[in-house]
Amino acid sequence: MIETLVLLPYPRLFSQEPGNFILSDDCPISINTQCPSQLAFCANQFKSAVARITGLNLAIAADPMKLHPSRGIFLDIIPDQSARLQGYRLTITPDGVDIRGSDAAGVFYAVQTLVQMISHAHKTLPCVTVEDWPDFPARGVMLDISRDKVPQMKTLFALVDLLSSWKINQLQLYTEHTFAYRDHHKVWEKASPMTGEEILALDAYCQARFIELVPNQNSFGHMTRWLTHPKYAGLSEVVSSFETPWGGMDGPFSLCPEDPASLAFIQSLYDELLPYFNSRIVNVGCDETFDVGQGRSRAACEARGAGTVYLDYVKKIYLDLKRRGCTMQFWGDIILQHPELVTQIPRDAIALEWGYEADHPFEQHGEQFAAAGIPFYVCPGTSTWNTIAGKTDNALGNLLNAADNGLKHGAVGYLITDWGDNGHWQPLPVSYLGFAAGAAYAWCVEANRGMDIRPALNHFAFQDKSHLMGEIVYQLGNLYQMLAFQTPNSTAFFGLLQYPLAKIKEYSEKMPPGVFNQPLEAIAQAEVDLEKARLACPDAEVVKREYQLVLRLLKHACLRGMLAISTHMAEQTLLRETLKKDLDEILVIFPQVWLLRNRAGGLADSLARFKPAQEDLLTHPGLN
Repeated sequence: MIETLVLLPYPRLFSQEPGNFILSDDCPISINTQCPSQLAFCANQFKSAVARITGLNLAIAADPMKLHPSRGIFLDIIPDQSARLQGYRLTITPDGVDIRGSDAAGVFYAVQTLVQMISHAHKTLPCVTVEDWPDFPARGVMLDISRDKVPQMKTLFALVDLLSSWKINQLQLYTEHTFAYRDHHKVWEKASPMTGEEILALDAYCQARFIELVPNQNSFGHMTRWLTHPKYAGLSEVVSSFETPWGGMDGPFSLCPEDPASLAFIQSLYDELLPYFNSRIVNVGCDETFDVGQGRSRAACEARGAGTVYLDYVKKIYLDLKRRGCTMQFWGDIILQHPELVTQIPRDAIALEWGYEADHPFEQHGEQFAAAGIPFYVCPGTSTWNTIAGKTDNALGNLLNAADNGLKHGAVGYLITDWGDNGHWQPLPVSYLGFAAGAAYAWCVEANRGMDIRPALNHFAFQDKSHLMGEIVYQLGNLYQMLAFQTPNSTAFFGLLQYPLAKIKEYSEKMPPGVFNQPLEAIAQAEVDLEKARLACPDAEVVKREYQLVLRLLKHACLRGMLAISTHMAEQTLLRETLKKDLDEILVIFPQVWLLRNRAGGLADSLARFKPAQEDLLTHPGLN
């Protein structure tokens, strides 16, 4: 049983004893704590799960004095049981199930493990002893809702249910312009933003499931959606192009840190946003501000140093949030470029150490923050953005690297990031692999280091009775390795879809004849397997439609690549005709699939990313 049992995350200590416990309708769920209401949601959630899986209808009883010991399921909080917060002990004997949590969250996590066991064993549970607690006290997911997808509320609620069952306990919605600020209608009017009322509802939903909804508002860089409007343009650092580590970029981008109006503007956003959240943590962003010093703050940067100008502005944000009783989180990439300033970060701010390649230097950067006494999170990614189908091996390597080195250097949190760069073309289920693996590594890296993520996805993400979907997701996520060249933080397939053919032609020497044969064969096999998959998750039909679109886009990318490297006019003509017809159909399907989970705002911007491909097929009769 132990060898084949799939749990997500797998507990750190799991031992099996002789015998079984048989669930039946006469097994009450007994809440033994002195304050039964603390565990009422947990008990009801467990009751609903048992009913869904087994058909049984278990009663719930409050028995804090333990006056009526009987055969059943017992939930209790024993604060002095262990110094480890969120920990629990789960014991199953022939007479019943005993759950003792160090706090209410510990009981909740024990129940998630028990529900997963019941999903395998149904009414006949093996006798086991489980002792478990997390490596990282904060285990979060950050979902990009600013480039260009804003999920529907039902999507967010379903995601919270899924993540909480995997013991994730923080959620952030990355925000640039997608909150409906009262006095800034022009900025968000086409974005279908989150409203304050929706945040209140989502926050309450998260709290019941022991997830902290952390407010997230970028407050320095990544402000283009604001600064392009005349009302805010005067706050810009630059208005024209500027240099970044990856080349030139058009402004505006960052707020000018030397302009007092910049801080006043951000404070006004906090005034409105923060009251909707119960959390006292605020992620203020402040990443990738490469334009600072190339515009209005040039003289200040020359006089005091760019790092000091950056940190002085961030400290002003910190002081404002401290006055509000909040803890500031900020992305750590810019301050790490000025290592001499790391010790000047306030000791009660939290640095977010992010990086998305498998070999990212979490070791080196974590050591820097730890040596300076700065609390920090490690922030790997799902490796899905700019990819269509993800990058499985890179994601797993990146997520594990972050867990290992975060644990080694005392990180206080682990945040799985899921971005939406360049149109947010990857559907949400493509990110489940990264969410699931990251949740497992963040909970207990040693117990989950060698896990096979495929059966976990089959069982807990897709409920696939054919056991195919996990393999489909895993293999499509590794399709990028079949091409002759790799691109950082993206895949060649994505570039083949979004770059003009003339640019793709530049890479033709890296794409030998026949390079697309193997990917096309793999895509064809995935199409067959997807038809065979027997998903039983609540959104089964949506998942299938989303992956049908993924396969369609991957195939279209291959055909564009074949056109780019073709040297025969007749072949080019045939490929162009095929591509034009296929793209016309994709442009019908894409918005239909988008709207299954997401709001309409941002869809037009995302669809506009197909424009180079459309123009190629209309205006370039030949390449040779």
